[in-house]
Amino acid sequence: MTDKIKHQISDELLLAYSAGNLPEAFSLTIATHISLCDESRARLGAFDSVGGSLIETSDAVEMSSNSFEATMAMIENTDNPIVAETKMSTNSVLPQPLRDYVGGDVEAIKWRSVGLGVKQAILPTSKDATARLLYIPAGTAIPDHGHSGMEMTLVLQGAYFDEEDRFARGDIEIADEDHDHTPVADIGEDCICLAATDAKLRFRSILPRLAQPFFRI
Repeated sequence: MTDKIKHQISDELLLAYSAGNLPEAFSLTIATHISLCDESRARLGAFDSVGGSLIETSDAVEMSSNSFEATMAMIENTDNPIVAETKMSTNSVLPQPLRDYVGGDVEAIKWRSVGLGVKQAILPTSKDATARLLYIPAGTAIPDHGHSGMEMTLVLQGAYFDEEDRFARGDIEIADEDHDHTPVADIGEDCICLAATDAKLRFRSILPRLAQPFFRI
């Protein structure tokens, strides 16, 4: 039985994604979520259509002679070249937007242990935010922590629960400075998540705080 996706991305973040205003790590997470979620993908299509209509009805302005060349150069050098898949992803654990970063499915991930059976793999994105894959053994808890910025977590395999709710494949959780939690992987299956952050986590326990500089969390 497949869990129904009940935690979609907010309209506010979806609009920012549509406009290209998010750091690459967050755009990657949203693109991956969209590839799994019909509802979020439909809302994105509506926002994209509205944006296109606004461009078509806007007053024309005079452009410089090198505008085309400058635009193409910006596209080639952008740090955020992520476009969501228009079709649902296959049965692979990693949807297509994420496989492009990893170079394959789960077997291609270069995991690094962070203790208690938990592993991570930091993905190559722009420096304004960090994207990492997390492997959390079934029944294992991530240390209690708060946030200094935004944390966006997307479940790719299994499920986890915290003080807010339960999150399964395709579900996305957004946490900010007002959100402290202790995520625990559900006992049914090892959990794999994609997490994007734009600031360090705030751990309450001393050992996770000491390990932060080594694991970049």
